[in-house]
Amino acid sequence: MHSPIDIDLAATDAAPFDPQSGNLLERLVFNHRLVLLVLCAVLTAIFAFQLRGLTVGASFDKMLPHGHPYIKNYLENRGQLRGLGDSVRVVVEATSGDIFDAAYLARLAKVNDEIFLLPGVDRAWMKSIFTPVVRWVEVTEEGFTGGPVLPNDYDGSAKSIADLRLNIARAGVVGSLVANDYRSSMIVVPLLAADAEGRPVDYRALSTALEQIRHKHTAGDAPALRMQIIGFAKLAGDLIDGLQQVMAFFLVAALVATIVIFAFTRCARSTALVIGCSSVAVVWQLGIVVALGGQLDPFSMLVPFLVFAIGVSHGAQKMNGIMQDVGRGMHRWVAARYTFRRLFLAGLTALLADAVGFAVLMVIDIPVIRELALTASLGVAVLIFTNLLLLPVLLSYVGVSPVAARRSLESGSSQGGAVWHVLERFTERRWAAAAIASALVLGAGGFIYSQQLQVGDLDAGAPELRPDSRYNRDNAFITSHYGISSDVFAVMVKTPPDQCRSFETLTEADRLSWTLAQVPGVQRTASLADTVRAYTAGGFEGNPKWATISDNQGLIDAQISNALSWNSEFINPSCSLIPVQAYLTDHKAETLERVVQAASRFAAQHDTAERKFLLAAGSAGVDAATNIVVRQANHLMLLYVYGAVVLLCAVTFRSWRAVVVAVLPLVLTSILAEALMVRLGIGVKVATLPVVALGVGIGVDYALYLLSVQLAQQRQGCTLAEAYRRALAFTGKVVGLVGVTLAAGVVTWAWSPIKFQADMGILLTFMFVWNMLGALVLIPALSHFLLRGAADARVPSPSQAFSPGAPA
Repeated sequence: MHSPIDIDLAATDAAPFDPQSGNLLERLVFNHRLVLLVLCAVLTAIFAFQLRGLTVGASFDKMLPHGHPYIKNYLENRGQLRGLGDSVRVVVEATSGDIFDAAYLARLAKVNDEIFLLPGVDRAWMKSIFTPVVRWVEVTEEGFTGGPVLPNDYDGSAKSIADLRLNIARAGVVGSLVANDYRSSMIVVPLLAADAEGRPVDYRALSTALEQIRHKHTAGDAPALRMQIIGFAKLAGDLIDGLQQVMAFFLVAALVATIVIFAFTRCARSTALVIGCSSVAVVWQLGIVVALGGQLDPFSMLVPFLVFAIGVSHGAQKMNGIMQDVGRGMHRWVAARYTFRRLFLAGLTALLADAVGFAVLMVIDIPVIRELALTASLGVAVLIFTNLLLLPVLLSYVGVSPVAARRSLESGSSQGGAVWHVLERFTERRWAAAAIASALVLGAGGFIYSQQLQVGDLDAGAPELRPDSRYNRDNAFITSHYGISSDVFAVMVKTPPDQCRSFETLTEADRLSWTLAQVPGVQRTASLADTVRAYTAGGFEGNPKWATISDNQGLIDAQISNALSWNSEFINPSCSLIPVQAYLTDHKAETLERVVQAASRFAAQHDTAERKFLLAAGSAGVDAATNIVVRQANHLMLLYVYGAVVLLCAVTFRSWRAVVVAVLPLVLTSILAEALMVRLGIGVKVATLPVVALGVGIGVDYALYLLSVQLAQQRQGCTLAEAYRRALAFTGKVVGLVGVTLAAGVVTWAWSPIKFQADMGILLTFMFVWNMLGALVLIPALSHFLLRGAADARVPSPSQAFSPGAPA
């Protein structure tokens, strides 16, 4: 006696379908479809509820490569380094006249006080001409005298403003806290690593508060002030604020994907399911991130879309397989099961390769990249359930439009005489040789060009934003109007307690300062040696002959005492740490590399048991350490990615020849992608490092789907040309569809106001297209030389070796 489903299938197929056929996983999934749907619905509801707690934030500490010696040195001594960590610089400019105006100074005082009260500000070391830590020192007949730059009796009168002008000259802050043209002054705002409760500074809230202060004091048709604000916290805040624009481009990309897939299938229900299951995967991914206590940051904004894109790729393959089987007259449930059998292993292997592409980023010792890797790996793992299991089950219920299914077969046949016929020619020796030769020429040229690829920033300002962005315009203003930049590279001279005052230590620090000053790209240097030299000369009526470091320890001790009493930023209270600071013209990769080389050579030659030169603090020191870690991780990461992809392909195909055929197109894409980065002026850094590696993991999907069908057909005795023709008809057209769909979606990012997103859009578009072309052109060409024999066309199990549209 037939079961109800047997009777239903017997009416539509040549023979009843045995529900107990297939492997254990297939039986568990399709014989218990309702249980799977209920479970997925419950999980979706739970994770969607979790999205209430999704936040977007950033952390300075998460950008630090904590395992690098430079960063270890910095973190161990951060509490004794004043203003050499995370900070913001605010410039208040007078729109008319100069800063020596009572109205300007009154407004500056208000801005200073409002910033002083912001959460996260290290108030003790905030610096401006209105803060008490900025002092002047003068030598009189009675000895040293001095005080805060702002006179204690300041009341806005002409006399007090004249005193302020004199004190600014005495303090030597022109070019640092006061512009060279005296038309603006700067507020340096160091930030705490965490608040009193241990929570990191909320950069978005801080950036918003600073913008509110800016708007409050510069609004109006004829504002009395203009303000410029720079610093990592402001940059992060701007990127977070731009999230709405980023999400708009993501939605455009999703809409483009939907339109292209619908135009291809003309089936609304299957298109909706593909897009829906991919969207569900994103909901699950973000819900899990929230449940684990994580958050998105500006540099992982692309991850949800990548998960969506991967989901669309796999979903389109499942949809196409079911559509073709239904077009041949199969029941939708049987079609779903046969498609599951044919493509589950290829899809699982491809998703594992994607996961590996993300997971290898964990080798990079930068928390923000490790969090990105974890977030993306979770998303790919989720796709195994939503797109490999849930989607076929939903299609087994809903099915596809019969008209669309018949059209799919007809279009496949007609295209086989046109586009597919051209691609099939690459299985012939002449075409295959020409394709491989062209690939070799492109690869060789791309490799030579890619050798110019640099690590780090290649432009001044913030490369993540457009050159004409408000942040980069502010940065350009500050750089052009001040004698020292915000890019500070500091070497820490570490001694036993109370030994920084020795003549030898001060002399060595002075030599280091001179050495760094000779490096191209260094504006000026500063250290405790400069303070001692100035105080010594001051003690001898300013005689320039005494502007030196005396070998008389008594004289040195007196100047060190003065420095400690005036709370100098170049010495810690225990006199065991003095920073030698180099102010750089920019933080470009080549500038940082020159400074690091000079400082490292000096440290190697001058380190002793009592005196250590520790690299590096300051914003430029952090950037230099990050560049070193990224440079070391770049090729190591690609090696791990390719190693894992080769292993997965070897397990799947069990043929070294098939592995070569699958991997070589990916290698070409990686080389050309690096060459494109050189052409576009994009350096390898925290924001761009993951992209090339991800292109490998995502690109292997195409090869796995094509080769799995091609090898199955060859195993049944088909010639290479026939096998490839059938692979094209079954999965090849979807490879082309997905490549075009994803490229059309992300290419719109090129118009994003956030340059980081625009650059990623161009790179991803290039890799999506080239991975697609590489799979469609190079796989048959390489197969001609490596996989023509049926003996080489082995597949994992007989259950995978059957014709598209036919049962096992």
